[in-house]
Amino acid sequence: MKISILLPYKENFSPEYPGAVSLFVYETSKKSLYRKKITVFGSTNLKKKFPIKYNNITLPKYSIGSQTKIYVNRFINLEKKNKSSIIEIHNRPSYVKIISSKIKKNVISIYFHNDPLSMDGSKSVNDRKFLLNKCYKIIFNSNWSKKRFLEGLENRFVNSNKLSVFYQSASKGSISLINKKKKWITFVGKLNKAKGYDVFAKAIVKVLNKNSKWKAKIIGDEKREKIKLNHKNADVLGFKKHEEVIKIFKDTSIAVACSRWEEPFGRTSLEASANGCAVIITNKGGLPETVTNAKILNSLTVNNLEKNINNLIKNTVLRKKLQKLSIQNFNLTHDFITKEIDNYRSEKISNINKFNTKKNLNNLRILHITNFNERLDGRLFFNTGRRINNGFIRLGHSVLGFSDRDIQKYYKSFSDIKGAKTLNDKLKKTCYNYKPDLIIMGHADLISSQQISELKDDYPNVRVGQWFLDPLNKNGPDFERNKDRIMDKIEVVDASFLTTSPSALSFLPKNNNIHYIPNPGDKSFEVLNNYKKSCNVDVFFALSHGVHRGVLKTGKIDDRVNFVNNLITKTPDVKFDIYGLNKVQPIWADHYFKTIANAKMGLNLSRGDAIKYYSSDRITQIIGNGLACLIDEKTEYRDFFNDNEMVFYKNLNDLSEKILKIAQDEKLRKSIAEKGKDKYMKYFNSNLVAEFIIKKTLNITSKKKFFWES
Repeated sequence: MKISILLPYKENFSPEYPGAVSLFVYETSKKSLYRKKITVFGSTNLKKKFPIKYNNITLPKYSIGSQTKIYVNRFINLEKKNKSSIIEIHNRPSYVKIISSKIKKNVISIYFHNDPLSMDGSKSVNDRKFLLNKCYKIIFNSNWSKKRFLEGLENRFVNSNKLSVFYQSASKGSISLINKKKKWITFVGKLNKAKGYDVFAKAIVKVLNKNSKWKAKIIGDEKREKIKLNHKNADVLGFKKHEEVIKIFKDTSIAVACSRWEEPFGRTSLEASANGCAVIITNKGGLPETVTNAKILNSLTVNNLEKNINNLIKNTVLRKKLQKLSIQNFNLTHDFITKEIDNYRSEKISNINKFNTKKNLNNLRILHITNFNERLDGRLFFNTGRRINNGFIRLGHSVLGFSDRDIQKYYKSFSDIKGAKTLNDKLKKTCYNYKPDLIIMGHADLISSQQISELKDDYPNVRVGQWFLDPLNKNGPDFERNKDRIMDKIEVVDASFLTTSPSALSFLPKNNNIHYIPNPGDKSFEVLNNYKKSCNVDVFFALSHGVHRGVLKTGKIDDRVNFVNNLITKTPDVKFDIYGLNKVQPIWADHYFKTIANAKMGLNLSRGDAIKYYSSDRITQIIGNGLACLIDEKTEYRDFFNDNEMVFYKNLNDLSEKILKIAQDEKLRKSIAEKGKDKYMKYFNSNLVAEFIIKKTLNITSKKKFFWES
């Protein structure tokens, strides 16, 4: 693993004349866990370099083209050999376009040390969208800079996990410094109007005239602007090396950073605060984010600045309080910021193999998006979504349920007819707050493939899976619609799970990580053991086709009605308990379980032609509660169960005969039902299904074979 850091062209990575970028890179590199893996690339004429592995890119003295382009292209040539896992570009967003066109791997991050809207490569909305597309991480030195970057962008980008704020850092002084402070007022920075030096120069003369024992220390230079400051107690020291500046701050009582322009951050006030100065700053840009305790000027005038300096001179208690709090509350140390940087590096490095260890499979954050039917007052408390959810929880993961259809229904409005816009907005906000490792969707039709793609862009480490349990046989109900529902997201998710064997579905693409899952049995729902008792009903069957608010719709026809009616006619001596047809309403919730508790056998009859492995979730309610399960042999469930565990039938006549036989043989009925439940709940339970979904979505190879895996 290698990390390449590319400095701006002509940035001096040298203690002789370092800029803020070089200081930041040096201080955070030398303390990094990855310091031996880091190479800094730059171009400087200064001989002395910071003691970090450094590659100075030499450039021709004379060239026809842009020196910057030559600089970046020479870096690219070096990088093609270097093959870094991470390329960190500092303060030059324009470099991203050149580098990303030659290096296709998703390895680029960009650090902003200045206002993004003032820099080539990030001025326009399209520039910034390009960066969001090409960079896996975009780092700002203040929240102010981040907000500037987001100006004009859609709301979805606000919560992007690609965007982070890492402040500049400094060495923290000790409280003992305060007792050694001299009567110095210090200004560090360019001696120009942008830094407010013209105001400072006038104000400090007035201050020194009133306070003869105090001195001013001015560090910096400016060739373009000549702002004069003449006073016997004012020392204009010119440019000083960084270590000399820090030494002066340690002796300084009051430090002033009175920028007129919107400072993206402000290293001067940061270092002054770290060394126990009482700091005066203007409320510009990111300056307020550099200090924990300071006097903040809302307006920069000579009188206002003079007034605040004089106040700190006269009020010794206040001055020493600010000095003490500056050190006590200072947390932006080199160690702290380096750890922040290393965290994102570690995240990136481990991304590919993030979940390949047992350790990393513990305590995942799983966002489970499905219809939990909360609006139905518990009518479907035992649905498949809750079963899978229970499995995730029992495995020890943090699980956040996101009931998409409940949210969608609740937020319908004239401005959002379907509720889809609000639903997707809430999903984005939920991801931002929860930061899931894994997103699992079940029948989440209103969440589009585009939305999933955007979430994966915003959260590069997240993995996404989808499960689907509706019929997919060509002659079954809603085949085309159900097929489209699957195919809508199949290219953007990491894995798909169907309750039909993928081998029976010719429309599925190859190599898309598509798997069969059984309808999961759940020990908290399947609590009955009908095989242990005598039952009054021979055959139980319930369906719920064409319902509205739990009640049958008139005029709706189900292809199973004729089959069931013919079965009843053919076996007159058998006691049936049938719901959802022949004007008998469906049953729900606890009523369902109280009713099924009276039955010996359950008919597992799904809509449409039987297809390999497909069954609705009624199979779990039948076999899981200790009923003998009657199932069409064309489902090929014989791959999992034998005739002593399930009752397989070929046709209507065969089914009729087997029902009669079992109804008259209690011992046989109880034996089949018991063995069937034991096997189903052992091998097809919600814990195992949940574990399978996790492992396949995360692409984890394991020696463990699940019972249903071919």
